[in-house]
Amino acid sequence: MEQGMIHIYCGDGKGKTSAAVGLAVRAAGCGKKVLFARFLKNEESGELAVLDKISEIEVIHLEKSFGFFSTLSAKEKEEVHRVYESLWRRILSMISDDAYDVLVLDEFMAAYRYGVISRESALEFLRERPESLEIVLTGRGPDESLVELADYVSEILKVKHPFDRGIRARKGIEY
Repeated sequence: MEQGMIHIYCGDGKGKTSAAVGLAVRAAGCGKKVLFARFLKNEESGELAVLDKISEIEVIHLEKSFGFFSTLSAKEKEEVHRVYESLWRRILSMISDDAYDVLVLDEFMAAYRYGVISRESALEFLRERPESLEIVLTGRGPDESLVELADYVSEILKVKHPFDRGIRARKGIEY
């Protein structure tokens, strides 16, 4: 049995999710079973349509998207907490029987930072994860406890981005 490792793709640059998708596709291409889950993102991202076509990758889709957490009302934030705690429990249940080789948690850092999933549960899971499970976490600003647990930490640095000039995300490029 191979030792699974923890990867973090972080930073303020574009490409964290793309790196995670690339690793998922590479793993699937080598016959590994991948579970791909997203936090605090919408279901309109182009990569989801492709990932859904790869039999070795299972994408967990959510029925509702919420937008940027910082712009939500208190009532909406409560709903976000319920939805993502339920998603977290579902993920833990799905990987408990060693059915997956790779787990990708896209925008995990935001879910962890905003507390929409239990930090204690997340840290416990990462410390006690199945030995052979490869885990990929994406998002900005991982805290030191996550960095310490990780085997790989890759920071994607923004040098320049069209958003800084007021250009919004474009379908097929940024989402």
